[in-house]
Parts: sequence; C-alpha cells; structure tokens
Amino acid sequence: MTIGALAEKSSVGVETIRYYEREGLLPKPARSHSGYRVYPDEAVERVRFIRRAKDLGFTLDEISELLALKVTHGKSCRSVRDRGLAKLADIDRKMNDLRRMRRALSALVDRCSGDEGIDDCTILDAISRGTKPLVRGQHGSAPRRKGSAP
Repeated sequence: MTIGALAEKSSVGVETIRYYEREGLLPKPARSHSGYRVYPDEAVERVRFIRRAKDLGFTLDEISELLALKVTHGKSCRSVRDRGLAKLADIDRKMNDLRRMRRALSALVDRCSGDEGIDDCTILDAISRGTKPLVRGQHGSAPRRKGSAP
C-alpha cells in the first residue's frame, strides 16, 4: 500500500509515517519501480501500536523498546510490566507537578483583582521578583506576597 493509504488506515498523517521511518520505529519500505514507498499490511498494526503507546505517554525511545520486546517470543512479559509501572510512576510525578503548578498559579490569580495598573500587577511582580520558584516541591517554597503572614 502507498504511504497515503497507510496514513489513512492508521489515522495518522503522511508526515507522521515519514517521521516514524526516520526515527527507526517503522522499517524502511520497499520501493515500487516508479520510486513510491510500498508498505506491507502489517505496517498498519505497527503504526497503530506506536500511536496507542504515545497516547499512553511512552516516548519514542520507550516505544522502540516495546516494539523490540513485542517480537521477542517465548519470554515473560515482566519487562513490559516493569516499563508500564515506570511510566505510571512518571505520570504520577507529572500530575503532582501539575497540581503544584495549579495551586501556585491559582494563588497568584486569587491575589490579583485585575484592577491594578500593569506596573502594579501582582502576578507579573511575583514572576519577576521571585528568586525562589513559585511552585513548592524539589526546588524550594513558593514566595509569599509582600506583607503576608508566614
């Protein structure tokens, strides 16, 4: 099948197919006499696998590892499960970071009436003056607004 047909059957764009080829996730296809790429039917399943793995948060490198494991027959799926657990932990870390970011931004927005002049904007001031990160976490505590209680 042509690259256009593969893209349509896989529900991705043609450029995505080319990108997956460049990244080594999709084997280089044979070429027709006229130079067009000719993909085997199995390419549809492979592209869908890549897309679904991306939807689950796996990086292209991780997807490459999963694809390699997929063709290793006769072994336990323990290493796939371990990768899944690691991805879950990564997602949990990101969710915690996003919650901290949301709380910090929410506090800044709550302190801003929107009526101040731009030179007195509490949000811009907090972003500009802070030597410490605005989000609590690994990098310290969020700064307090001038005159606020500790």
